[in-house]
Amino acid sequence: MAAKQKSGTRTIAAYIAGECLAVRVRLLNRVVSGVYDQALRPLGITAGQMNILVVVANGGAVAPREIARLLHMEKSTLSRNVERMRRQGWVDVSPGEAGPGLLVSIAPAGEALLRDAQPRWQEAQARVRELLGADGADDLRRLAARVWSQGPVQQ
Repeated sequence: MAAKQKSGTRTIAAYIAGECLAVRVRLLNRVVSGVYDQALRPLGITAGQMNILVVVANGGAVAPREIARLLHMEKSTLSRNVERMRRQGWVDVSPGEAGPGLLVSIAPAGEALLRDAQPRWQEAQARVRELLGADGADDLRRLAARVWSQGPVQQ
């Protein structure tokens, strides 16, 4: 009986391992993030922090909830990263003018960092495009745009 049960468990595990989209997305995330993190490491910034910096640079003064929404980030992860970035002098955090809440804006050191990071980001971008192939990279951009356009996923 135990051998039959193990066989059934292995069949289920093999099926899930062969079909699971989550494991593939997580693998891609780890590999792709690793390429960007390695490229940006000499500047002291992670790929996730770079994403935050880009949102803030594009948006001017941005509420943390808006950054979290745009990047589909947990509020606690965003808070930790924004605090680290504030301590590095890359962003400023100030009270909002129109009521309660904070606003995050790019600081001069963040602007300089963004300029310094661009060539490293471009190298990472080219490396990931090489890993995925041009079609894979284009497919990934289309898939991300599709998911992004649907707004936050309800859990």
